[in-house]
Amino acid sequence: MDHLDAQRRSANMAKVRGTDTRPELTVRRLAHRMGLRFRLYRKDLPGKPDLVFPRHRLAVFVHGCFWHRHSGCKRATMPATRTDFWSAKFSATTARDAEQQRRLEDDGWRVLTLWECELKDEDRIVSLLAGACRRGDADTPMRKPGPVR
Repeated sequence: MDHLDAQRRSANMAKVRGTDTRPELTVRRLAHRMGLRFRLYRKDLPGKPDLVFPRHRLAVFVHGCFWHRHSGCKRATMPATRTDFWSAKFSATTARDAEQQRRLEDDGWRVLTLWECELKDEDRIVSLLAGACRRGDADTPMRKPGPVR
């Protein structure tokens, strides 16, 4: 049983953002400090990737572990109520994610998925971004990001 009434639950759910989330802002800050330039939410690409590096033909999705079902993650829990609804919703989300990735790859894009729970290790994110961009264009200068101000 939900401990919040319908009005409070609705207010809480309305606060869940789809763009400019804290995990996305973290990745954007790191990419920018590395000297990488990107576009946000390109509507002409399948799934409107969170970050697009056109020069490298790289699309980056920053997924929340709960909503996109990060396998083996403690944040990918199943709500205790309305399990049929949530199960169907999560299945549709993961199927849509897989289809969008397939379509991007068919169009010649490389896809990098970064998970919310992995963003605490900034060095790993920098390494993943640098590696993904180097595979696309070896002539791109990469800077090691400086300290956070």
